[in-house]
Amino acid sequence: KNLPPRPKPPPDSEIEESYLKGSGPGGQKINKTNSAVQLKHIPTGIVVKSQATRSRSQNRKLAREILAQRIDELTNGDHSRSAIVGAVKKKRADSAAKKSRRKYRLLEE
Repeated sequence: KNLPPRPKPPPDSEIEESYLKGSGPGGQKINKTNSAVQLKHIPTGIVVKSQATRSRSQNRKLAREILAQRIDELTNGDHSRSAIVGAVKKKRADSAAKKSRRKYRLLEE
């Protein structure tokens, strides 16, 4: 049940940061403000874009978290935090499905 700690974002010197105009729903406001954030991790070439909120600072924070997670997946593979969390969720879903099958098999007999 012990998960590895959340990955730390890389230092600013390794990140190329740019602000873009958003797209999609939101109308004129999202189309004219540079609130979407795109981060590029220079050593690995991973590019992450975030436009989840209307705030540039929140998008920047979200993009950094996503970038840290992607770098963790690349460096640690199956031992990364997201892979372990995914395996735990899959195991939980599989056991719930097994319990459901067992329950209905007993009802049929």
